[in-house]
Amino acid sequence: MSLIASLPDIDNFSSSVFVMHEKFEKYIPYHSHTKGQLSYVEGGLAYLQVNDKHYVIPARHYFWVPKGLTHILKMGHSATVLRSLFFYTHDDDKDPFYTEVGIYPINDLLMEMIKYSESWDGHIAPDDNKYRFLSVIKDILPEISHRTLPIALPFTENERMIPILKFLKKNIAESHSLESISKQFGISPRSLSRLFQQTLGTSFLQYIKLLRIVRAIELMLQTDLSLSEIAYAVGYGSLPSFSNTFFQLTNFRPSDFKKNL
Repeated sequence: MSLIASLPDIDNFSSSVFVMHEKFEKYIPYHSHTKGQLSYVEGGLAYLQVNDKHYVIPARHYFWVPKGLTHILKMGHSATVLRSLFFYTHDDDKDPFYTEVGIYPINDLLMEMIKYSESWDGHIAPDDNKYRFLSVIKDILPEISHRTLPIALPFTENERMIPILKFLKKNIAESHSLESISKQFGISPRSLSRLFQQTLGTSFLQYIKLLRIVRAIELMLQTDLSLSEIAYAVGYGSLPSFSNTFFQLTNFRPSDFKKNL
């Protein structure tokens, strides 16, 4: 059964753990659960939309979505497998981890534990021997989830901003400034700067940085380009400049990040 078809069933038993391993549908619209969601992205790229932000979830990363949080899931590659565990929430107050959205690089221990459950499906009740194994996975998450991937690209439905953001995404390899984009769209630099702050909650320059790094991560996963080629493809004039910005936004050097994908 697909994740979309399973959505009504996930919350049927509050004390259970709901297990699902599947090739990820292209798009899962706004939904929420009364359970906390742990999902591991295998072999591709996924996107998590929460409120006014898009989170990038590369392969070999997992994410946590707290109970009750409305979100959208998008798949970036047809080979992406989403391995998901939906957990009971009666003990969520024991650690702040369970109340916040987070994306983290997976370690070998957690990856093997999640894969061990791939033959299981649906609700695992507290009286099932498998339940204890799954509860250990939930219990260790706060201990192993320290190095988050903090890439969240803000978005907006503002009609004036949509064509500007589309233009930037399409022409990411080019050099852009507040003045050049202002001229392109017939708006003053001051007004454009204010528009970015009001609709996206960030500056023009910070948005450009985020957009370039998001595209760089996509290229690392979807192409065989070298890091130098990726740097130029997303608008950086040199590899050191790209590397410094990548580290600033992700806490990883691009060489280390790519090696672990």
